[in-house]
Amino acid sequence: MTPHPRLWDVAIGASAAAIVGCGVYATMWPASQWFGKSLIAGNNADEIALTFDDGPNGDTTARLLDKLARYNVKATFFLVGKYVLAQPELARRMVAEGHTVGNHTMTHPRLLALGPVATKLEISDAQSAIADTVGVAPRLFRPPFGGRWPYTMAAAHAQGLMPVMWNAMGMDWRLTDPGRIAARLLTDIHHNRAKGTASNLLLHDGSHKGLGWDRNPSLGAVARILQSQGARAKFVTVESWL
Repeated sequence: MTPHPRLWDVAIGASAAAIVGCGVYATMWPASQWFGKSLIAGNNADEIALTFDDGPNGDTTARLLDKLARYNVKATFFLVGKYVLAQPELARRMVAEGHTVGNHTMTHPRLLALGPVATKLEISDAQSAIADTVGVAPRLFRPPFGGRWPYTMAAAHAQGLMPVMWNAMGMDWRLTDPGRIAARLLTDIHHNRAKGTASNLLLHDGSHKGLGWDRNPSLGAVARILQSQGARAKFVTVESWL
C-alpha cells in the first residue's frame, strides 16, 4: 500500500530532523566520541582540572597566574596562536610556572565552516607558534566552540595532539556574575563526583573577539572554586589524564 503523501512527508521530515540532530551531537556535544576519541576527564572523582581558553590576554592572564600561584594550583591553558605571538612573555610564564599549554588554533575560527586544508593550517600554524615561543610542543588540542569533523580530529592527530573537551561549564562567555559562574561549575563538579569521574572545568581568560577582553567575572569564579574545595579536591592539569 502506498503511504498517504502527507504521512510520507512527515516521515521524511522526521528522518531528516533525526539526522541533523545526530550530526549536531557528533560535532558539538562535549561527550561525543563519534568522530574519534576526545579526552574528557580522569577517573579520580576528587580531581579537578581548571582549563582556560582564548588566551593569553594581557593583565587578565597575568592576574590569573598570580592567583593560581598563591594557591599553588597548576592549570591548563588552551592558547590562540596569534595571541601567543603578540604576548610571548605570558605564554613563557605559563610554562615556567608549571602550567600546561595546549593548542586552540591560530585564529580561533569556527572549524565546522572550514575545509580540511584550512583546518590543518589553523592547527599546525598554532602548534608551531606555541612550540617556537615556549620551547615545548603542546600535546593537547581544544577545538574552538567544541566543533569537530572527522578531518578536524585527523588534523589534530597529525600534529600529535589529543583533542580535549570538558564536563563542567561555567558559561563565562555569557554570564557576568562570578557567583553564578562558580555555582554552575560547582554543581557540575558535584554531579561528576556522584558519577565517579573527575571534573574538567571550561573557563576563559581571553576572548576570540580580541585582546584586552574583560574576564574579571571568570577570575572571581576561579577564586570561589579554589576557596570552596578545601582539602578534598586535587587540582591537576589535563595532561595528567593522558
